[in-house]
Amino acid sequence: MNDIRRTILWVIFVLSLVLLWDQWQIHNGSKPTFFPGPPKQDQSTTASPTPVGAASAGASVPSASKPANTAQVPTSATAAPSVSAGEGPAAKRELVTVNTDLMRMTFDTEGGSLVRAELLRHKDLADPTKTLTLLDQSNARVYLAQTGLIGTSSSNQPLPNHKTIMTMSGERQLKDGVNELVVRFESAEVGGVKLIKTYTIRRGAYDMLVRHEVHNVGSESVTPQIYVQLVRDGNKPDGDSAFYSTFTGPAVYTEAKKYQKVEFSEIEKNKTEYEKSSSNGYVALAQHYFTSAWLMAEGIKRDFFVRKVDTNLYSVGMIAPLDTLNPGAKKSLDAKLFVGPQEENTLEALDPGMVYIKDYGLFAILAKPLYWLMEQLHRILQNWGWSIVALVVLLKIAFYWLNAKAYASMAKMKAINPKVMALRERHKDNPQQMQQEMMRIYREEKVNPLGSCFPIMIQIPVFIALYWVLLSSVEMRNAPWALWIKDLSAPDPYYLLPLLMTATTMLQTSLNPAPPDPLQAKLMWYMPLAFSVMFFFFP
Repeated sequence: MNDIRRTILWVIFVLSLVLLWDQWQIHNGSKPTFFPGPPKQDQSTTASPTPVGAASAGASVPSASKPANTAQVPTSATAAPSVSAGEGPAAKRELVTVNTDLMRMTFDTEGGSLVRAELLRHKDLADPTKTLTLLDQSNARVYLAQTGLIGTSSSNQPLPNHKTIMTMSGERQLKDGVNELVVRFESAEVGGVKLIKTYTIRRGAYDMLVRHEVHNVGSESVTPQIYVQLVRDGNKPDGDSAFYSTFTGPAVYTEAKKYQKVEFSEIEKNKTEYEKSSSNGYVALAQHYFTSAWLMAEGIKRDFFVRKVDTNLYSVGMIAPLDTLNPGAKKSLDAKLFVGPQEENTLEALDPGMVYIKDYGLFAILAKPLYWLMEQLHRILQNWGWSIVALVVLLKIAFYWLNAKAYASMAKMKAINPKVMALRERHKDNPQQMQQEMMRIYREEKVNPLGSCFPIMIQIPVFIALYWVLLSSVEMRNAPWALWIKDLSAPDPYYLLPLLMTATTMLQTSLNPAPPDPLQAKLMWYMPLAFSVMFFFFP
């Protein structure tokens, strides 16, 4: 009976660990690993992205500082072009492709929006012969970067926004020996206001400066506001694994509240929680390895919004007020748009708060120095696979004393195990007497039954942090190691490393002292096997 109780307690303990792990995953904005909910239906094939926005054209934007008559950001993200009153003859809408050393971008002259961005140094997961497309506007994906003005003129006409047709000028190719490329979009007069949007893209950079120049060419004063937003569907990125979860969705960062992730499901339920107004911070759309973000200079008052635009379509953005513009006056505001990989040094150089986009989980305080050490090792070894091996060797050396203590305790337990087994058999009908005799043996032999547990528990946070470092580092993507391992972010195609891990884990289990309880001993064998099956599909 006592053995059955012990076995039940062990099962409850293991299940508790599994449930705690799942709750930790959910706490960090990820899907649970062991008990995932029903998969979100992919609506990209059932709802065309073309007529989006009709369902929520009147959705209010939470903005504390905007005038009452400018309470809406245009929500239609990809609808057919329209010409607002006052624009004059319809300008020609076209898609403009611009190439730099790192990106191939497609701009739409409707609003001067960025509607496609290919990252030339990163391969597509489904087809390695193609480059990765992050921003896109197609039946399979809607992911756009838009800006414009909100407010109305005295004649109640809207101001230029991301639906206004604009005229493009500037370079379409970053030439050799030139360090930057400038693309300019200019609107016609709309509501007495002209908007000039200028993208300046530097060589070797994934971020671009976006300058908004607002000209009051009418006869009445106007008080416009500038909005910047990222629009994306709620589908997971291609190649996302069902065996481990990473966050995909909007995020708002401020110095006061730090990094605030917003799940698409929370937007659907209208239960979003994030800081609505600040004089610093940024908005982002994050996914595994890559992100896009809008940033403004510190000190500029801004209001944040996260909302549903249409069926399976969401937006995150900022609204910044401009001063009142008298007739003939003009005002400019700069923002930065980042579209690229989550490279820690690149993000931190852009804004210290951007490093939070790289999700290190609960033990970020341990993960950052681990990444730094791995990066230093990579500078020497020039191979990320061997850098991981070297990092683990260094960690094992650092924890050698703790491991030695644990193994010494295990050895003592193994030595007295026959005495313990005999004691259990002799007092199997008297559990209280058995416990007293076992404690006496432990005192005489100077053995601590938990002596092998504490040294291992101390190391667990470090290796969990290492797991998140490896899972979140885009440097692992498409990075070869040796022999048949051509991509450290993908599962082993021949399952040889998981098989080797399983064999070594079972060997280690066999070397450890067996628990006195036979059922516990069996459980010690079953757990490595169960986790090994799951690890077969890990990178």
